[in-house]
Amino acid sequence: MSHLPLPLPEGVLCTLIGAPGSGKSTFAARYPSTWRLNLDTYRGLATDSEADQTATPVAAEIQNLLLDARLSRNLRVVVDSTNLHAHVRAGLLARARYWQRPTCAVLFDVPLDTAQARNADRGRIVPPDVVRDLHQLLPSTDQLAVEGFARVYRISEIVSPLPVEQ
Repeated sequence: MSHLPLPLPEGVLCTLIGAPGSGKSTFAARYPSTWRLNLDTYRGLATDSEADQTATPVAAEIQNLLLDARLSRNLRVVVDSTNLHAHVRAGLLARARYWQRPTCAVLFDVPLDTAQARNADRGRIVPPDVVRDLHQLLPSTDQLAVEGFARVYRISEIVSPLPVEQ
């Protein structure tokens, strides 16, 4: 698995954290599809629209069910969602603790203008003010360590600049 952007140990919960357009899904796509959990996908399955935010509660239930299924079997998980709210990260960490699994976070510390430009080129565009507001919620690596992530990586330090998401 040396072709992967970041080697992930067995059973790890890897949480991607960043604003829309920061490259999370492009990064996640470099891992096997069975490892990846994504709220947009589950919103789409529930409502035929990945953008339908009213489906987030059911999408989160689906994600948690799959997260528990994988962690209980000591399988790797990459959570590909914004994960910018501390309570969301706390819930993910609680599940990893319950299953006694290692954790890591990948912080997508891309500049706001880069995220905005990538977002503008995507098929499903998030309103620019929403991207800006979410970008402002980006935690620090120290904050993520205090929250309980065993390893914290900054995307700017582990891969070359990511291409624009399609």
